[in-house]
Amino acid sequence: MSPLQTAPSTAYTPLVKTWLALVGLTLISVLLSEYLHGDAWLQLLVAAIVWIKGDLIARHFIETRLAHPFIRRVTHAFVAFTPLALVLTAFFGKEFARIASL
Repeated sequence: MSPLQTAPSTAYTPLVKTWLALVGLTLISVLLSEYLHGDAWLQLLVAAIVWIKGDLIARHFIETRLAHPFIRRVTHAFVAFTPLALVLTAFFGKEFARIASL
């Protein structure tokens, strides 16, 4: 198979491995929230897990590598923006609320 694949993959093995990784990351996030409840840096770990999960979904299930470059960039920007918004809201939530209020 060439490195520049132009058709969607029909193999189930990479999808199953990705799904298992997503389930594992979900379980890790549940354990982190249980044992690190209230720690200041927990938001950073949650944001990292969200970014990894979003990247896995974009690459393996949405198959952004086959999409038009504009769509690929928009999708990756969204995947990167979401954890950034989580961290900024966690650490600067009052300032964002003050900006957004009338």
